[in-house]
Amino acid sequence: MGKKNKVTLNEHNVTNTADDFEDLSSDMKENLKDFRDKFRIDIVKYDHEKFEFDMIGIPPAIANAVRRVLISDVPTMAIDRVHMLNNTSLMQDEVLAHRLGLIPLKADPRLFEYRTEEESEGTDQDSLQFELKIKCSRNVAAGNDKTLPDDLYIDHKVYSKHLKWIPIGGQEDLYKEEEIGPIHDDILIMKLRPGHEIELRAFAYKGVGRDHAKFSPVATAHYRQLPEIRILRSVAGEKARRLATCFSPGVIGIKKNKEGTEEAYVIDARYDSSSRNVFRYDDLKDCVEMTRVSDHFIFTVESTGALSPDILFIEALKTLKKKCKELSDQIP
Repeated sequence: MGKKNKVTLNEHNVTNTADDFEDLSSDMKENLKDFRDKFRIDIVKYDHEKFEFDMIGIPPAIANAVRRVLISDVPTMAIDRVHMLNNTSLMQDEVLAHRLGLIPLKADPRLFEYRTEEESEGTDQDSLQFELKIKCSRNVAAGNDKTLPDDLYIDHKVYSKHLKWIPIGGQEDLYKEEEIGPIHDDILIMKLRPGHEIELRAFAYKGVGRDHAKFSPVATAHYRQLPEIRILRSVAGEKARRLATCFSPGVIGIKKNKEGTEEAYVIDARYDSSSRNVFRYDDLKDCVEMTRVSDHFIFTVESTGALSPDILFIEALKTLKKKCKELSDQIP
């Protein structure tokens, strides 16, 4: 790749940014086939909650579009309406309803429709209903030497596990009880004291993050350009060890050269944080060149749990494709 397609990190500035050279999107317009041959996705790490992959051969605008769609346009289910039947706790109704909305739910949003009638509570096609009913009482069996709330009180901590799913219509035949509910049972909602009681009905609907953050399906979705580090001249001895401390662990290593002297070398620049600490040392600042590949993006997607992160990525691409199609149809 040519030098113009690499962002260079200098001591006091960054050169070859998007403002300094022609955007890569122009190349895509001229030769779509070359773009297709060049573009690829490499999966680096994957589990049910976190997904790390490389998107190679795309301009920054497309990478950022995918990130924004992941955060704000991929739908999920979240509690949006709460009926307070009884609340004698210290937490106001509005605050409690807001905290309930932020609890991630086990419910595949692809199986539900968007609610169209604001006046109604919803149907089995577009809504989920939950009940929370709990009352704190004093533990009469606790001895006089007990001082901890866990020993003195019963049901004084309200967890997400206390939310019980109440099927609407024929939902009981469509879903199993373990398939619907909070992702985690140990999310602490609030604390109670003897005499405090809560009884409420909560309704979850399908929505997107641009309407409210509680509908965002990702805990985070971010990317960064692939770092590249080149050692321009031999760095040995104490300088080599000092150079290694200027970068993230595992980026710069120390090995013995043919003369038996310790010498610095690049192990893996991928996880360098580009802190530029090396520029603090006058005798080291000219030894290293730090760049970033302009069309190679390291993507990380962390799901809240309703859908796995790879499914979220696919849904984001579908949404982005739909948006492009809608825009294309409006252009004469």
